[in-house]
Amino acid sequence: MSRVLSRMPRPAASPPPRSRRARPFLWLGGGLLVAGVCFAGHWVWNGPPYPKADPDRVAAQLKAEARRVYDEAALPGAPDTPSRVEPGTCYYRGLRSLAHIDQGRSDVRSFGLSWQIVGVPEDTARAAQDRTRLRLEREGWKLVSQNVSDRGFRFERPGSGDLVDVDWYEPTSTFVVHVYAPCGELPDGFDAYDWPQADWTPA
Repeated sequence: MSRVLSRMPRPAASPPPRSRRARPFLWLGGGLLVAGVCFAGHWVWNGPPYPKADPDRVAAQLKAEARRVYDEAALPGAPDTPSRVEPGTCYYRGLRSLAHIDQGRSDVRSFGLSWQIVGVPEDTARAAQDRTRLRLEREGWKLVSQNVSDRGFRFERPGSGDLVDVDWYEPTSTFVVHVYAPCGELPDGFDAYDWPQADWTPA
């Protein structure tokens, strides 16, 4: 009898409870859910992050564009005052902006460079603007506004947000050029007041 019992198949071991097998997946899913909620909350509070900015590279780009417009304009005389790449104000995004209304961020700045020449006749200004306008259109820049001044226009470089304004003001016959780079997050330690790359002259 004992031999017969020993030959009988033994029952297979019962599988672990379903809840025990699913527990690691529940922990993983819960962790992912918490991470997603934290990420979404951070995004809603802070808004989309600003891209990183290299101030020296931005300054070189702005000065090169300002020089191109200056060469195209071929106006008599030089700009009336020395020009400098200046930082502009950028603001908080997302719901955090409600707690910092009209308060600029110290770690995020835009950049701009301007030059002007007074006493430019309208016909001369018109020809200078036409040369720059044709070149920007040829390079794929997009016209976003015109007649900003008595006679002027603004172009934007698609994908970068860079802007070029070329204006002429009738009361003083002043030809004015502005070039801009959009907001970007500054590297640690950047000091706009002690920045050798900021100075620019067309000569």
